[in-house]
Amino acid sequence: MEQYRTRPARYGPRRDRPGSSLPPQAHRGTDGEAAVRAERAERAPGAQRRTAPVRRTAPASAAPGAGRLPNPRLTGLGSGLFCGLVMFLLGSLCAALFGTSLTAYGVLFLPVCVLTAVWVRRGDLMIAPVVVPIAFAVGLLPVADGDGGAGGRLMGVVTALATQAGWLYGGTLVAGLIVIVRRIRLVHRRRATAAAEPRPPV
Repeated sequence: MEQYRTRPARYGPRRDRPGSSLPPQAHRGTDGEAAVRAERAERAPGAQRRTAPVRRTAPASAAPGAGRLPNPRLTGLGSGLFCGLVMFLLGSLCAALFGTSLTAYGVLFLPVCVLTAVWVRRGDLMIAPVVVPIAFAVGLLPVADGDGGAGGRLMGVVTALATQAGWLYGGTLVAGLIVIVRRIRLVHRRRATAAAEPRPPV
């Protein structure tokens, strides 16, 4: 009978390919060791963790209108109604306190003129010097001295306008000066705004 040749089994470690200089375990462990080192560094007790910055809210400021004087803006019709109604009430008060004395009424007329010229809006500035004399005449109705009836009351108003022309002209002049100053400031502000705006290239 023919006997087949059997090759002897090779015992011992398997040789690696000549091109690799490190064992296969070394190649497999490089990435794992880096991950393990990073994880250990994060779990170390002395490691500092980044915390999100804490936003601090600014203290609440006071209301914009707190502690300021009232600064309404009246239209032309509103300024006329305001000035006429206030002067009529002041005329009634002067008639109740001082009788037919027109000096107190003239003195109170000046601050009303100032408020009317200051509170009228920018678009109706020229209305203030017009409504002020009308309001002065309206306020003379309760304080003017008349014999009775509509005719006598009207003659008393005309006489008071003639005798108290100084207060009338003074209040109208004050209102006109305030209006002129506000108008000049408004024109300068518009020019400054127009100069500050960038012009398109030509």
